[in-house]
Amino acid sequence: MAVLSPQVTNLIIILGMMQVSKKVPFDDPMVLNGVRALYVGSNILIAAIYGYVLLQISKKNDLTTLKYVEPAPMGSSEEGKLVTTTIKDYDSQQIKAAFRSQLMGLAMMGFMHLYMKYTNPLLIQSIIPFKSALEANLVKIHLFGQPASGDLKRPFKQPAGFMSGLQNGTAQSDKKAVEAAERSGRGGAKDE
Repeated sequence: MAVLSPQVTNLIIILGMMQVSKKVPFDDPMVLNGVRALYVGSNILIAAIYGYVLLQISKKNDLTTLKYVEPAPMGSSEEGKLVTTTIKDYDSQQIKAAFRSQLMGLAMMGFMHLYMKYTNPLLIQSIIPFKSALEANLVKIHLFGQPASGDLKRPFKQPAGFMSGLQNGTAQSDKKAVEAAERSGRGGAKDE
């Protein structure tokens, strides 16, 4: 059976929920409060998942050294920078970035709903971020217990998205790229 990519399933969910949200009577205060509760509950669940993953990262305390070459910023002519860190620090950094991203989405949705009075996105944003949280690499590793190999090997590959063609690529962890970065003296200070 062919598995659909997360972007395709997100698009299907969005299109389906847009049709469903046209039929939802948001004028009824009970329905509107129910949808608000669904949205808040979804965000609480996401925060709980990320908190649990962060707790598991601290509990495992994996101090294995991880070296990779971080791609140069977009539009820069310089080469990527060597990063030397531990798996614990890398995972902590990644889960905190995911949590910040969730807070940004919460702020944007709060602005759209409270200030601009949009109600339809509440329904969609109750499902898509929760689905994305369950599909996150760190959640797969630390919550579902999948091995950190293949697509889950650190450093994680950035998912192909709308702007991915404009970026300089993903972090390289192959031995050749790391050794080249070490020889050229680009970065390499271990994060402590």
